[in-house]
Amino acid sequence: MEAVVFVFSLLDCCVLIFLSVYFIITLSDLECDYINARSCCSKLNKWVIPELVGHTIVTVLMLISLHWFIFLLNLPVATWNIYRFIMVPSGNMGVFDPTEIHNRGQLKSHMKEAMIKLGFHLLCFFMYLYSMILALIND
Repeated sequence: MEAVVFVFSLLDCCVLIFLSVYFIITLSDLECDYINARSCCSKLNKWVIPELVGHTIVTVLMLISLHWFIFLLNLPVATWNIYRFIMVPSGNMGVFDPTEIHNRGQLKSHMKEAMIKLGFHLLCFFMYLYSMILALIND
């Protein structure tokens, strides 16, 4: 049972790494003016909810399987994703808004957030891989 939890977490983490890289590439395309702000934000806003759901599922799964350290490690990032999604102003297109992305350095902060999430998901990937191998050896 424990190995199944980590296999699912590992697969989910791979998807989240892919999404983080996609966010970085799309935001850097916007920064270099390869795409306009509207198309960039519409592309990114499509993937905000799947990222939120994927990370929340892994966090809840670690809580249910009683892996407290991994749960506590994932909890702040899951909480930040939920907070960011809930606190979108009513007139905005989504978390990424084309009218505000160039104001107040939001592009740089979104890029920094995507880089931090990429590093976090890479750390989690290797942690889940190690835990999965340990669970398989112990079974």
